[in-house]
Amino acid sequence: MRVSFLIPVYNESATVEHVLSRLVELDVPKQIVIVDDGSTDGTAEIVDAWAEGREDVVVVHKKNGGKGTAVIAGLPHLDGEVTVIQDGDLEYDVDDIPALLDPLRRGVADMVYGSRFSGGKPQRVHRFWHSLGNKVMTLTANVLYDTSLTDVGTGYKAIRTVLLRDIKLSEPNFAIDCEITARVCLRRPSVYEVPIAYYGRTYAEGKKIHWRHGFEGLWTLIRIRIFG
Repeated sequence: MRVSFLIPVYNESATVEHVLSRLVELDVPKQIVIVDDGSTDGTAEIVDAWAEGREDVVVVHKKNGGKGTAVIAGLPHLDGEVTVIQDGDLEYDVDDIPALLDPLRRGVADMVYGSRFSGGKPQRVHRFWHSLGNKVMTLTANVLYDTSLTDVGTGYKAIRTVLLRDIKLSEPNFAIDCEITARVCLRRPSVYEVPIAYYGRTYAEGKKIHWRHGFEGLWTLIRIRIFG
């Protein structure tokens, strides 16, 4: 099963090369698609230098527009059967990817969520308001889409590429994660969760999600359920 790793990055010069090197070590047939969302800290140059001479690596440069625009810009370049959306920081552990892929490899899942809240893996203690916001979004998604997810806000998702392309994404920012959930759940495919570790970072360390993004994600879930 060939896997495309779709990596939207913005100002991740301190971590992106380490993440990419970890992905290369994974023993799976793979393609790496990096979308630089207009970085200004040297990330673009680091990515270009790392990708030079490597097969099955695609680098896309674009003006800054948000995580969603970067994910959407990468879609035409994917050639794997399955796509994993991989952040360019170190909050998520690449060692969890085989477990994320396993239900897809077995043929029982169309999409797999890496859940930070299903237990069994190390977790950096979450900020209260971030945790509350994610719980509200997760509850809203479960009520509106008749599902039982535990972590709508997770940045680790694996999905069949044909399904990812078919759901027609449009959210430009972090609400893309909620849009993926909403549009996938409307299709009623087979969705699984696996526990993952989470090594969250502070704003001083480069964290970019703020409280307003929670409201954007919540509205995205409601809007799509009502208006499609």
